[in-house]
Amino acid sequence: MRVALGIEYSGENYCGWQRQSHSPSVQENLDKVLAKISDQSVKTFCAGRTDTGVHATGQVIHFDINKQRPITAWLRGANNQLPRDIAVKWAVDVNDDFHARFSATERSYRYVVYNNETPTATLASKVTWHRRALDVNVMQGGANHLIGKHDFSSFRASSCQANTPIREITKLKLSQKGKFIFIDITANAFLHHMVRNIVGSLLQVGEGRRSPAFIKQTLHELDRTKAPDTAKPDGLYLVNVAYPAEFKLPVEVVRPFA
Repeated sequence: MRVALGIEYSGENYCGWQRQSHSPSVQENLDKVLAKISDQSVKTFCAGRTDTGVHATGQVIHFDINKQRPITAWLRGANNQLPRDIAVKWAVDVNDDFHARFSATERSYRYVVYNNETPTATLASKVTWHRRALDVNVMQGGANHLIGKHDFSSFRASSCQANTPIREITKLKLSQKGKFIFIDITANAFLHHMVRNIVGSLLQVGEGRRSPAFIKQTLHELDRTKAPDTAKPDGLYLVNVAYPAEFKLPVEVVRPFA
């Protein structure tokens, strides 16, 4: 039997989603708790392997078990045992055709920038602080060059193991609320560090250090060394993973600071 869960977590205390030997991970905590509830070893599979310090309000995972458990066991049971910075939002029994990663059709992220002369202490790991003033309209002009199907080699980490750098961005929208700037991006899939590399370039455009046309030029260079530094993981959230309607999964998109 296969079960899918919607997961939310705050990533600052973890080395990312994936289990690692040197540091606590989100996966490690979930696997342990789910194993206790199901009374068997559990291995979870996620929709997107978030990096160290990256958060999620809409992560989706699945796992297989041999014994039936009520849905409430995964909700109440897991949330009673998980650390306070990891939570199960929903649980659904799915058929064996479902795979959290390979069945997904789109993934959406939100990157939150706190644009102010001084930093925020209480939101230190939840947003990226940027001191220099940013022009959101100019940043949007640069971002528009990235919408569509492209080779994103210039925004791909050198350690990326994806078979192809071709990805399709269907949405890349910037907005602002007071001192907070939001970068919302949706694609069929993402390369390693792709969102953070795009944000790093857009920040330079917003400062006026680069023109919006720089983004188009960098995209066509197909060379990671031509793009600016990777933006910090602070402020990056996986907010939604979309699936075909046939799987009947709950749809609840939570965008931080909305």
